[in-house]
Amino acid sequence: MTSERPPYTAVIFSSQRSASTPEDGYDEAARHMEELARRQPGFLSMESARNADGFGITVSYWETAQHARAWKQVTEHLEAQRRGARDWYVDYTVRVATVERHYGNAAGH
Repeated sequence: MTSERPPYTAVIFSSQRSASTPEDGYDEAARHMEELARRQPGFLSMESARNADGFGITVSYWETAQHARAWKQVTEHLEAQRRGARDWYVDYTVRVATVERHYGNAAGH
């Protein structure tokens, strides 16, 4: 979770995985995309969870909406998006939101 002060942009990626195997390349690609995102200008943090049925949510946090849009256009990310739609996901949704406030005991607020 990001500890940055709002406002910032959250990109929420919800997905339902198709049947997977360890050899389908998904885990390796997901790790690489996270490493690549962390090196992008404006990146703040990322959180991800997936249940046993294959439903998952990944949220990436960005300083601005412009930074989030730039990440969407990174060549390797575009290729992973195409492969995901073709091979890895039965369904997915992307939501982009502006975080106006956050609080919780872990955030120290």
